[in-house]
Amino acid sequence: MATWSGIKKKLETEYLAQSLRGHIQYYATSYSKSPDHEGRAAIRYDGKEIIKGCYWNNWMKAELFPRDEKWEKRMTTENAYMDDTALKLGVFDQRCFYRAFEEFDNQSIEESLASDNLIVRIFAILDRRTGKRRLLLIQKTIKDEPETFQEFFAIRAKAENI
Repeated sequence: MATWSGIKKKLETEYLAQSLRGHIQYYATSYSKSPDHEGRAAIRYDGKEIIKGCYWNNWMKAELFPRDEKWEKRMTTENAYMDDTALKLGVFDQRCFYRAFEEFDNQSIEESLASDNLIVRIFAILDRRTGKRRLLLIQKTIKDEPETFQEFFAIRAKAENI
């Protein structure tokens, strides 16, 4: 696994759309004094944290998840399954970012845009390889997407003047 500084550099320079450079920042840290070096992660837009999560939220907020068919998948895959509920509750940590980046970095942009992991999809919507034509296609069905994805789509659309 790459270091966080290497991952951040790739996300913010190699992958990030030119129109978003300097506006989007990825953040992840682990706390050395915490058991097992647990930590937090966030994506910031112009300094404001749009999504943020912390390891300590995982246990305290787990009971807030709807007990639907996705619940088992959510709870048994070490947070590899990130949906809108998990992002809104902040029930993710830096390791979720690492796993999402690993998936994102090792597949096509089409696969990333269709991923079950919403963090991967967010990385993809902010990616330079997602061009204006694809953004216009996504815009036609954006109301069917999770709220958090819609928020990141709006950031990208605004940056591209769509």
